[in-house]
Amino acid sequence: MEFCPKCGCVLVAKREKNKTVLVCRKCGHKIKDYKPMQIKEVVKKDPKDDVVLIEEKKETLPKIRVVCPKCGNKEAVWWMQQTRSSDEPPTLFFRCTKCGYSWREY
Repeated sequence: MEFCPKCGCVLVAKREKNKTVLVCRKCGHKIKDYKPMQIKEVVKKDPKDDVVLIEEKKETLPKIRVVCPKCGNKEAVWWMQQTRSSDEPPTLFFRCTKCGYSWREY
């Protein structure tokens, strides 16, 4: 930010004849040898940034003891979801931890 040497107001950039000059809005003072500031940033990339880690699939849902109707396993994960209108109770979904079969209870 540049200030006018005559009146102290902030100078603004203005384009004149393919050149940028600073002009005071109050008194009209011009600075013709103005060079706009250029900001340059060099980003160095670490080779480790390209490595993608793939972890094994971990189930984060809560578990419950319930019999799977497909394989008979006695453990499943569960979650609730509102599938009907808001005045109806939510639907309870189950997924077997052994075979992956999903079913629901209303």
